[in-house]
Amino acid sequence: MPFITLDDFIDTYFKVVQRGNGFFLSKLTFNKEKRTKSAFNNSSFQSSNFWSIPQVKERWSTLITGDKKQDYISYLINTTLKDKKDLKLLSIGSGISNTEIELAKNTHIFKKITCLDIAENLLEKASTSAKKQNLTNIEFIAKSIYDIHFKEQKFDVVFFKASLHHFDKIDSFLANRIKPLIKPNGLLIINEFVGATRHQFSKNQIAAINKAIALIPKKYRVRFKSRFLKNKYRGVGTLRMIIADPSECVDSSSIMPSIHKHFNTVIEKPYGGNLLMSAFRDISHHFYEVNKEKQQILEEIFLLEDEFLNNNPSDFVFGIYQKNN
Repeated sequence: MPFITLDDFIDTYFKVVQRGNGFFLSKLTFNKEKRTKSAFNNSSFQSSNFWSIPQVKERWSTLITGDKKQDYISYLINTTLKDKKDLKLLSIGSGISNTEIELAKNTHIFKKITCLDIAENLLEKASTSAKKQNLTNIEFIAKSIYDIHFKEQKFDVVFFKASLHHFDKIDSFLANRIKPLIKPNGLLIINEFVGATRHQFSKNQIAAINKAIALIPKKYRVRFKSRFLKNKYRGVGTLRMIIADPSECVDSSSIMPSIHKHFNTVIEKPYGGNLLMSAFRDISHHFYEVNKEKQQILEEIFLLEDEFLNNNPSDFVFGIYQKNN
């Protein structure tokens, strides 16, 4: 588990280039919560995110739903929840809450959706959006799950959307904080990174990531908002992970074992990401619009990731689980 790597210096430099000195200075505090908030509070900056590549979205939809045109939310509504009504859902770490707002539109299913997050400005934007759409069955609370008291067995569904991996001591968190909130036979739903804690990937995974990068021509490896090329992935040091966001993937490798321990599996759909996340970091913007050449590159990298997944667990999982007692 490296304490620091060359990529830590490279990525820090590009974060300053892309997000400004203010973002860098926001990390120079001993307050862990302030450092975590700074990772999410800025919703105006532009970035280059691999999950924004249209073909990646289609790949994920295919792996989760079997249909590249159907996302996991419509799949959820049309399968597990289609015959449910008057549900109360708690979304923890909801952020901008776009997904939760889409769920709230299904008024025949959801009586109340509660969105909980520490990023106040994101919830303000979400609240404004919900009001514009005349949604009255959704509320937004700017607090940590540790700072609010909900009565036991209050919710039919607890939902984590790229937020569960920000919690420490996952087994205890699920058993003592989350499970008691769910009604008997209620559901835990996740769409999560469940890979290596602190992104401490194996040498095998790092080698596979670099094989993926090598498939990308230089002209598509120019980093976002720069003239510099991305040539190699060397891994990330634990020091930068802690400084940038002390909550990031703090115990992510415990997520799946703990869920399987405390919940029964209803649906579980691994969808990879093991190579894509690191290979396309800072160069994803080249693939937001795709020509024939780029399509071929993406297909080759998808195939490479599929081969890797034949012998390795997926870093991302969509899952629906039922409270087991």
